[in-house]
Amino acid sequence: MPKNSRRRTGRTVLRDLLTYGTVAAALLALTGCGAPAQVSRGPVENARPSQIAGTWRYAEGAEVVFRADGTAEVTLLDGQEADYDRDWRISGPATWELTADRPAGRTPGQHVRLYLPERFGAEWRSVAEAWDGTQREAAPPPESYTWMFELRRDERGRLELYFYIGHWSDKVTYVLEKEA
Repeated sequence: MPKNSRRRTGRTVLRDLLTYGTVAAALLALTGCGAPAQVSRGPVENARPSQIAGTWRYAEGAEVVFRADGTAEVTLLDGQEADYDRDWRISGPATWELTADRPAGRTPGQHVRLYLPERFGAEWRSVAEAWDGTQREAAPPPESYTWMFELRRDERGRLELYFYIGHWSDKVTYVLEKEA
């Protein structure tokens, strides 16, 4: 045993662990690292149609106007999931409904089903290239389309409408924000 060391007893070890644990807990509390800042808020189950009614926009110019009577106007809205990769954006009159809390989309809770029975306009986001660098023929956009929007609340408790783009398991979302 070295000259300046002392034998450690169980009581000394326990006291040291308690001291270090207390210091670590205090530091975590002071820095905010003790627990996640945002705990999962869970599925939206209490949305009302009046909270959906209004104008919702996506950063790249898409817009959906949900009216209180269940009708809607879609402007340049992209397809969801695998359809997003087809690069089309469609417009036209639609209908919508707020679903009850039942399985409808990819997450539990309520959803907004938006149905466009006949497109009146379409455009493409970009000119697509095939794997060999040549331009590929874009598939025509669908004549009718149904979106299933998932619902969640942002950090301030406001509703967000979103759907997945690409493969849903990648969790890449297309989020519409409501105009104030």
